[in-house]
Amino acid sequence: MKIEHNLDEGIFQTEVNGYKALVKFTVANGSLDIRKTIVPKEIGGRGIASALVKEAYDYAQHQNLRCLATCSYAVTWLARHPEYNGMPSPDYVEGACAL
Repeated sequence: MKIEHNLDEGIFQTEVNGYKALVKFTVANGSLDIRKTIVPKEIGGRGIASALVKEAYDYAQHQNLRCLATCSYAVTWLARHPEYNGMPSPDYVEGACAL
């Protein structure tokens, strides 16, 4: 799967079977914060969200940014990948995402 990033818009995205999936993020105060993860149900269950989140946090580490998560999916992903030293953002609300 090819993941593209549009840093100006704060998006990592891919297209699978004609459906677009994306991670929306912000960069501020030395941190990359994943705010929203969107994968249409038609292409769900294929590891697409995980691949997008990993790509975003790999980019963050390469840029020496801390990994934060406002999106509940990204919070769970970081908990499963302690090697990223990530944490929920101050804006995190359990079970929710923000734009």
